Amino acid sequence: MQVTLEQWQALLAVVDAGGYAKAAEQLGKSQSAVSYAVQRLETGLNIRVFRLEGRRAVLTEPGEALCRHARKLVEQARQTEELARQFGQGYDAHISLAMDTIFPREWMLDILAGYADEHPHTRIELLETVLSGSDEAVLKRQVDLSISGRVPPGFLGEALMSVRFIACASPDHPLNTLGRTLTLDDLTRHRQLVVRDSGSRSVDSGWLGADQRWTLGNLDASLMAACKGVGYAWYPETRARDLLDQGLLKPLPLQNGAERWHELYLIMTDGELARPGIKKLADMIKQRVDSQSPDKPLK
Repeated sequence: MQVTLEQWQALLAVVDAGGYAKAAEQLGKSQSAVSYAVQRLETGLNIRVFRLEGRRAVLTEPGEALCRHARKLVEQARQTEELARQFGQGYDAHISLAMDTIFPREWMLDILAGYADEHPHTRIELLETVLSGSDEAVLKRQVDLSISGRVPPGFLGEALMSVRFIACASPDHPLNTLGRTLTLDDLTRHRQLVVRDSGSRSVDSGWLGADQRWTLGNLDASLMAACKGVGYAWYPETRARDLLDQGLLKPLPLQNGAERWHELYLIMTDGELARPGIKKLADMIKQRVDSQSPDKPLK
């Protein structure tokens, strides 16, 4: 005879409640129904799960072992039901999103952690991109959601935030030790650090045509190189603020162009046809950005 999930639930209720009467009350069943379910379980397994000690029923050694496994079984069943309920409401088994590297990582991780609290079974794939990488992922429909510096043709994007870029180098870099305002000619005589475009179009954004140039694979490597005095670059305040505050980087005293601003857009690949889970995550991203007060430092 096959043991049912209901019988395992009845056994655990008796153990947790400390008796059949309280277990029946918790389950909303009669005491005889709970007792019968446990008896059927014992018959089906050909094993005794309780023994009498005076007037009190306690678990046998096999009963204790079975209860440990039964708890996992019942919890898995509960999770499966919850998963089915969420999918029935249109939430996703998998969400993929592309994020331009200038969007604050800490914000995104907070957002995804909050989403996971409510939808723990949804698998998340986060792709960090540079320049054209985010919009290319949308064009190829590789992601459900994108934070991008541009909106590809044929799609609608919502303005999300403006990111300030600051021309920086190490405090000991020659450009920061001249003791005067810098010109474009000064910059072209020194090494510029550029981050490689993660898209296939290899967009060059912000390169001044300097004779010396290092192209690095990601923003972290570029920031590290700048801190070591290797070169200069315009860095997003979202990623460079801590290094500036620590004195590891210093703004360049440029005559013009010391700051640049870049827009970020939020794009749902399927637009208004996006699934509920995608729309909810998009709303959480907007709420996180909106909650950042203007006088609060970006991190």
